[in-house]
Amino acid sequence: MKSIKNMRTLAIAASLALLTSSALAQSDYPSRPLTFQIPQAVGGSTDLLARTIGQKLGEALGKSVIMDNKAGANGIIGTELVAKAAPDGYMLLVGGTGTMAINPGLYPKIPYDPVKNFTPVGLFGYSTSVLVVHPSFPAKTIADVISMAKAKPGDIKYASAGIGSSPHLSAEMFKLMAGVNLLHVPYKGSTPGVTATIAGETDMMFTGVASAVGSIKTGRLRALSITGPRRSPALPGVPTASESGLPGFEVDFWIGLFAPAGTPRAIVTRLNTEINKILLSEDIKERFAVNGVEAIPGTPEHFGEILAKDLDRWAKAVKAGNIKGE
Repeated sequence: MKSIKNMRTLAIAASLALLTSSALAQSDYPSRPLTFQIPQAVGGSTDLLARTIGQKLGEALGKSVIMDNKAGANGIIGTELVAKAAPDGYMLLVGGTGTMAINPGLYPKIPYDPVKNFTPVGLFGYSTSVLVVHPSFPAKTIADVISMAKAKPGDIKYASAGIGSSPHLSAEMFKLMAGVNLLHVPYKGSTPGVTATIAGETDMMFTGVASAVGSIKTGRLRALSITGPRRSPALPGVPTASESGLPGFEVDFWIGLFAPAGTPRAIVTRLNTEINKILLSEDIKERFAVNGVEAIPGTPEHFGEILAKDLDRWAKAVKAGNIKGE
């Protein structure tokens, strides 16, 4: 009996020590630099937003936020790293619609579960896309693209950030709604896809405003339309798809921060609070707007609800388009 009692006493002491250690670790958070794992290439929309928020978050927390880009496999490589990371709030994922809501319906054996392996921390905002073409491409509107595609099915080449990526599914939705056939040319990320379109390797691409606005303003790309319901403050002269010849075509995407499942609530709350403060600042609202992003502060729970709805929405879209991940 004494032995059992001693064992129980030791177990209770160990548990209390663990809880005390955990509480101390959380109260001391962060005690070292954080890492934002970005599963896309440098220069894309997700990367630009991550760096903007990361800099401000580092200033608020008093610790630097390191940016680690791990592009490849349609965002799976970088996302999986965070899914398997320690739930201590130091390795965080900058995830978007593509990696968290589209990939699960696209790949039959994805190495992470966006719901079971992650804890939503905070939504950064929604981004709209823009349809860009090489300057020599003759189309001036979406209506022109549709006419050209119908005249020569499969002749127009469009770039994407990879099979199943947001740019790919945007183009597939466009094809379905317009009733046309285009030739898909996948690249390893939005930046390589944009670069290919600038070089004339492809004719067009649906991509985030942030990753193309600079090239549009310098004339290396020409913008035909915005895919969101409203014109972008970053490109006020570019019409929406509805204005440009395809009524009802609207595609937008979100970007936000995730932590590994099991991350202490106190840490999630701290990060969410700081992120919301950042998003409410006029400086960030203006910087986001320039890149075609609407800053949207909110709770982790609301972010989780958005993820759940989009998992269902995009699974249906992938199935309807008969799109298979590679």
